[in-house]
Amino acid sequence: MRKSRTSVVIAACLGAGALSLGSAVPAGAAETEETATVSVFHAVPGLTVDVYANGDELLPDFKPGTLTDPQELPAGSYDLKVFKAGADPKTAAPAIQKNVEVPAGANATVVAHLSADGTPQLNAFVNDTSAVAAGKSRLTVRHVAAAPAVDVRANGTVVFEGLVNPKEDTTEVDAGTVSADVVLAGTDTVAIGPADLDLKEGTNNIVYAWGSADEKNLALKVQTVGGMDASPAGGGAGANGAMLPGNSSHAWMAWAAGAGVFSLAGALSARSRARRDA
Repeated sequence: MRKSRTSVVIAACLGAGALSLGSAVPAGAAETEETATVSVFHAVPGLTVDVYANGDELLPDFKPGTLTDPQELPAGSYDLKVFKAGADPKTAAPAIQKNVEVPAGANATVVAHLSADGTPQLNAFVNDTSAVAAGKSRLTVRHVAAAPAVDVRANGTVVFEGLVNPKEDTTEVDAGTVSADVVLAGTDTVAIGPADLDLKEGTNNIVYAWGSADEKNLALKVQTVGGMDASPAGGGAGANGAMLPGNSSHAWMAWAAGAGVFSLAGALSARSRARRDA
């Protein structure tokens, strides 16, 4: 029962935030040159989906743990359908069908993930591409796991306290390699890690704590956005997804060769910068 509910809800999440690329040309694309730089992270364990845009398959076998390459895509409107992986789109009913709009000018990552109580949901995060001081690196942590509040440590020192799902926090640190781990808030009980992070100068290193504490599959995923020591006016064109799995990367790049768009489905404007409450 839980699996069936999860399948429908997460498919809905992905449908609301899926990429619409390739031959699926956006309505109004000819009238605008505005773009957005977008990545997608599938952070719900245990469910693989196929994503379609305007009738064309976009992301086949989109697996949990996959972070797509970022793409600069034109704004527009798209009809999206999401199916359980392997379903025939000609005969199967989509888990969700939605006409969506994309806002222009953002560098964003849309994350399909579990809430603190294990319910699949969609959140859009704006990636900070503002300049970083010389010799520094930006460290951002996003709590997108079915887990309680956590503290995040770097080299044994707490850098973020009491971070809860689905919040994020960010700071600037000295560039270099740090050993990071995630512990239950106010304790030394390690929930994830440790893991070495290579924090290069002039980058934003976005660490996702994802998975489920109950299912014992908590993990870290790292996304690195580059070019912070240059003008940010380019919208984060230097962004790249670190530790990128190969299962959907080629499909994403192939579709992006054509006209395309990313659908934030209104979530981006609602979460222009989801920061941890003070």
